[in-house]
Amino acid sequence: MALMATVILPVLAAFLCWIRPLRKFAWLITAVATWVVFALAVSVAALVVAQGKVVAASGWFAADGLSALILTLVSFVCALACVFARGYMSHGAPEEQSRLWWFYCNYNLLVFALMTVPALAETNLTWVAVELVSLFAVLLVGFDNTSNALEAAWKFAVLTIMGAPIALFGFFTLFWAYHTATGASWETWDALKTSAPSLNPNLLKVSFLLVFVGFGAKSGLAPMHTWLPDAHSQAPTPVCAVLSGVKTTVPLYVVLRFLSIVLASPAARVGTWMVAFGLLSVAIATFLLLQVRDYKRMFAYSTIEHMGVILTAAGLATQAADFGAVSQILNHAITKSLCFYVAGLVLLVLSTREIQSVRGLIRISPFAGAALLLSALAIAGAPPFPIFLSEFAILSAGMRAGQYAAVFVLAALIVIAFIAIMLHVNRMVFGKPAEPALKVALPASCRLTVVMAIAPVVLLGVYTPAPLHALLRLAALQLGGH
Repeated sequence: MALMATVILPVLAAFLCWIRPLRKFAWLITAVATWVVFALAVSVAALVVAQGKVVAASGWFAADGLSALILTLVSFVCALACVFARGYMSHGAPEEQSRLWWFYCNYNLLVFALMTVPALAETNLTWVAVELVSLFAVLLVGFDNTSNALEAAWKFAVLTIMGAPIALFGFFTLFWAYHTATGASWETWDALKTSAPSLNPNLLKVSFLLVFVGFGAKSGLAPMHTWLPDAHSQAPTPVCAVLSGVKTTVPLYVVLRFLSIVLASPAARVGTWMVAFGLLSVAIATFLLLQVRDYKRMFAYSTIEHMGVILTAAGLATQAADFGAVSQILNHAITKSLCFYVAGLVLLVLSTREIQSVRGLIRISPFAGAALLLSALAIAGAPPFPIFLSEFAILSAGMRAGQYAAVFVLAALIVIAFIAIMLHVNRMVFGKPAEPALKVALPASCRLTVVMAIAPVVLLGVYTPAPLHALLRLAALQLGGH
């Protein structure tokens, strides 16, 4: 079945990249695999829209609206990042060129882990899949083998893997509550949500808190975010696009699943705390944006901001806010991956990540300069880009829910973040260069990737296709808002 194939194909591609005679075809193998996986994920999403749910192996693999949305986003971002990698990775040092097969082998394994998390219906195996995501991501973050890259990979490994045992205790606590109430020993997301009213509310809240802390660190939620700027600034740009676009979203997806179980219990309430933690994450990211000096770190801080916005929306626990949350997940994935592709172009042109050293980009490289300006406007939430629409939907839902203080704080922080990003980007694009810079011919695959990534960002700002809107509606229903 298509759902199972989305998980199996990346493993097969990784194995083919590992075989010595096929190593020189590693990129081609990866590109074919990722685009086929994307096509299969779209077919799964279409079946979910038509049927409401797709079951590949009862109790093991299944997809509803929320998981189908995540599957589609992960496969799309990973496929585009592979196209970008074709030209970008060819600019590395000679010793890196000889190791590209290893890069693509691990890249396919990362795709496998990312696709497995939303495809799983069995709850406890989800924990294993999330930890595999962290493992394969660490290997890719340190691929450049520089001291900074290895330090970032080590920091990433320590801070995210430390969350593993905390989250595991949360899974054990949930299993204890479920087994005590029902006598069953087989957990699925649907079964847990159905049984939530009969589960011990205190155990439910404890399990959610543990998973939130453990997986919140992996999602880059502040104050557990300190690994994220380092990893996203030092990893190869194609990896950055995947890490920031969907890798942070995947563990947050698990947190939202747990939150929906808690919300299904009339005695367990954590919505207010989620709003507070979401706003804290947005606030910390916003003020970091004001003083950032590295443009890749700037986009990394923006990821922390958006994770907080999604958590705030889910914490409001209304159907309108849930629709805003899943829309923000979609819009963040496609827009943030675009931002890192553009950041990769700037790095190719000027060989620096320092914001202060980038001036007059529009004159040095009109394509990179225009793309940077457009991507910055899109990720900062300027109308009519899709981030603006989803954030406006969240603020409107908060007003209708009577959460006036939260809406005011969130709106103020979003405005400050917008100003911070545009101040930096305006100087980078239109500032006066300190000295003439040599013009660099950008790889065709990198240009193509940016154009392909811009297309959905522009389209979704003015039009949402009916099947996608239906998928978002189904995904929002899984969050449990009332």
